[in-house]
Amino acid sequence: MTVALMMPPLIKPYHHHHFKAITLTSPFICKSLKTSTATKMSASVTKNTAANVTKRKLPVLLFDIMDTIVRDPFYHDIPAFFGMSMKELLDCKHPTAWIEFEKGHIDEAELARIFFKDGRHFDLEGLKSCIKQGYSYLEGIEELLSSLKDNGYEMHAFTNYPIWYRMIEDKLKLSSFLSWTFCSCIIGKRKPDPLFYLEAVKHLDIEPQNCVFIDDRGRLVSSLSNLG
Repeated sequence: MTVALMMPPLIKPYHHHHFKAITLTSPFICKSLKTSTATKMSASVTKNTAANVTKRKLPVLLFDIMDTIVRDPFYHDIPAFFGMSMKELLDCKHPTAWIEFEKGHIDEAELARIFFKDGRHFDLEGLKSCIKQGYSYLEGIEELLSSLKDNGYEMHAFTNYPIWYRMIEDKLKLSSFLSWTFCSCIIGKRKPDPLFYLEAVKHLDIEPQNCVFIDDRGRLVSSLSNLG
């Protein structure tokens, strides 16, 4: 019997005097441990947890979701659904409708009404089904999250996504590892808005240096340098 331990070998840390962030640059690699080693590690973690049951483990981990944890269907599946290239889709879709949907400012019925500049109708339920079908864990991520959870880390989603995050949850049960605490459609703000980052820190009631933001987009990570 073996136990999977996930180790991120190629990550780029970004340090700011208040915030810490990590940009993911490659898939995670799985290494196997002999059962005896894993048992000792488990016993040690259990002992430490029991001794520090009221102590919060730091840092708190704040994960982007799309293309960090979950495959994003936007770039391939959605253009294919409409029978378009990505360029054609970008040229004919409303420039801000999706952003407003991600912020929770409009509902899916309004999104469908204004999604295309020319107001054309489309099969909204068919699109949602296509998107849900495209969700999957990225390679190695499920094992990584399980390992982090087993080691007592507090984890939260910190992501730009609309109410359709519920479709991700329904399919992948991401809440078994982390909380959907900071989703743009709930908070009403999107990265890289600095108020989104600061609101997360305030809600968690911890010092900024005790948060680690994990994202696949370097520009969103580097935006932390603008925070005081």
